[in-house]
Amino acid sequence: MTPVRPEPVAPLLATYRRMAKWPAGHWLFSRAICLKAPYFSTIRPRFVALEPGRCDVHMRDRRAVHNHIGTVHAIALCNLAELAGGVMLDASLPRGMRWIPKGMTVEYLAKARGPMRAMATPERPIEAAESGYELPVKVDVTNVAGEAVFRARIMMWVSPKPSGR
Repeated sequence: MTPVRPEPVAPLLATYRRMAKWPAGHWLFSRAICLKAPYFSTIRPRFVALEPGRCDVHMRDRRAVHNHIGTVHAIALCNLAELAGGVMLDASLPRGMRWIPKGMTVEYLAKARGPMRAMATPERPIEAAESGYELPVKVDVTNVAGEAVFRARIMMWVSPKPSGR
């Protein structure tokens, strides 16, 4: 009987798994992501869990992410949602595939007060393909009490990487 080889793990997911075992590993992984995509550092995210098809990332409550009424700013929530959705997808894609966001629809469900938690999941299975396709990603953002305050649906364009990359 031929042994079954496990599916290769996405490089980003392998990095997360390795770093998560270290003291302060989640913090270090979060900083590394922000070095790669600097704008995300504006919300100071903290990755809590990452696995194929799921990303859980938190954002502390601080004045720098507030709007004029003292709640978490809408764009900070959008930033958190795009970060969670993009990292989830990057950690989940089959080898040779890439992604880019095409658009995002958002719903503000309640005043966003306190620390926020974003959970990103794909709306359907992620697949390798010979041509590009749209993949909707759902991101739910909750407060410390677990109440939904924000929801995003990000339309991602998933396509094969050009040859030689």
